[in-house]
Amino acid sequence: MYVCIMSQEGKVLLHRNLKTDPEVFLRTIAPFREDLVVGVECMFTWYWLADLCDHEKIHFVLGHALYMKAIHGGKAKNDRIDAYKIATILRGGVFPYSYVYPAEWRSTRDLLRRRLRMVRQRGQLMSHVQNTHHQYNLPTPKKRIAYRANRQGVAEQFTDVSASKSVEIDLELMGHYDEIITNLELYLTRKAKVHSQDSFHLLRSIPGVGKVLSMTILYEIHDIARFDRVQEFASYSRLVKCEKSSAGKKYGTSGAKIGNVHLKWAFSEAAVLFLRGNLRGQKYIKTLEKKHGKRKALSILAHRLGRTVYYMLKKNRTFSMDAFLKA
Repeated sequence: MYVCIMSQEGKVLLHRNLKTDPEVFLRTIAPFREDLVVGVECMFTWYWLADLCDHEKIHFVLGHALYMKAIHGGKAKNDRIDAYKIATILRGGVFPYSYVYPAEWRSTRDLLRRRLRMVRQRGQLMSHVQNTHHQYNLPTPKKRIAYRANRQGVAEQFTDVSASKSVEIDLELMGHYDEIITNLELYLTRKAKVHSQDSFHLLRSIPGVGKVLSMTILYEIHDIARFDRVQEFASYSRLVKCEKSSAGKKYGTSGAKIGNVHLKWAFSEAAVLFLRGNLRGQKYIKTLEKKHGKRKALSILAHRLGRTVYYMLKKNRTFSMDAFLKA
């Protein structure tokens, strides 16, 4: 880890490459502990340093990686230069802050994200089974192989031994994923009820939003109070379209990667599931489709759901269809 310590006057007091070790770090910053602020770029290795600073009562701030890239971009780039530039923008008051997620919730959020990756890997296995049927011009299974009971005899349809073995491996792996994901969801549900039972049940009151979407929204937000306005929350959730303009002229969009991709996924899924068996919701989306088209109508619905979640958590109220349609 490269460390650059700078005084308020801009003098470099220390600029050194250190071993990534808590004791080495504390020993190095010991002469400068008074009024020290530790600023780190938001990468996957910041957890231990944030927890260490919290334990040692050292002020810690996390920098938004994409915004920092725009601020201190240059022709030459290495760890030494980056450390100096991070200290400079922290001193100058233009440090782009990112949310320091609390340690007691952090590991559960990461575990929930890992569950999503496993579900997608399981989906890839199902796609491979279907593609193999197409390769050998065989009819795809009439029943959904997502369910374990419908996988019996699927591999035996292939006369080619190797193809049959390939599909058999896919189905066996899917069975393992089924068991792991089911047990993991049970564990995560219990943790969600411990961390914030009220918010978890509030989110589940939205039509179509089940346990997984509720947990995703809950753990990606953590504390709704960190958003002062609903517009900030919608932007963080990637529910608004960015725009580049100058002198009244539009020059396309930018910043599509800035925000929380997991919240974007959750609200996009919620918009589709919201319409299932929801006659009033279906009537509302048809009105939007006549004006904006089907694709944009779903985006508007996802945005409306995001705003609704913000006010539900802010005011501690369950979902109301009447209030949703009037807003």
